Amino acid sequence: MQLYYAPRTISVAIAIALEEAGLDYEPVRLDFAEAEQTKAAYKQINPKGRVPALVVDGGILTETGALLEYIAAVAPKAGLVPDDPVMAARMREVVFYLASTMHVNHAHKMRGSRWADEKSSWKDMQGKVAQTMTESCQYIVTNGLRGPFVLGETVSLADAYLYVVCSWLEGDGVDVSAFPKILAFREAMEARPSVQAVRAAGML
Repeated sequence: MQLYYAPRTISVAIAIALEEAGLDYEPVRLDFAEAEQTKAAYKQINPKGRVPALVVDGGILTETGALLEYIAAVAPKAGLVPDDPVMAARMREVVFYLASTMHVNHAHKMRGSRWADEKSSWKDMQGKVAQTMTESCQYIVTNGLRGPFVLGETVSLADAYLYVVCSWLEGDGVDVSAFPKILAFREAMEARPSVQAVRAAGML
């Protein structure tokens, strides 16, 4: 497998999940400073011009949630999706919230042109990021973290996604000290070999 990623983006969640699953992969770094993700060569891999993209035997896969599910499916012994259907749904509830809401809140800081043409609108979006990300943190603390990890004591796909999103909080203007549960979650994840491996590789 080849994982196309950019450092500190959500694509790093896929690397963490691959490490958790014990799967071999080749990381392929894209330089966002040079807008490499928008150039023709990468558009042949992912026409959306975004990361992650994962090259597998059956073709090229995109979208973070889909890639996480693929990893869990090809490495079931890693237990990244619980067998209990209710707990599996709770895990996906967090993943979908991150993808549809919290990640979008963060994107308003730098990607306002996706939603509006007027630069004044971009500034308005940027001005809301600290508030909306703080509100998302409160939701995660109240409804998303059932213990050290999303599902309690065991790591799941949701933790890889949540960890990367939580690595952005200070840059988004969130007072993380107000959320000791998130600080404890980040510390628990940083102790895991998967996170240590991607950090050593310069992905975080």
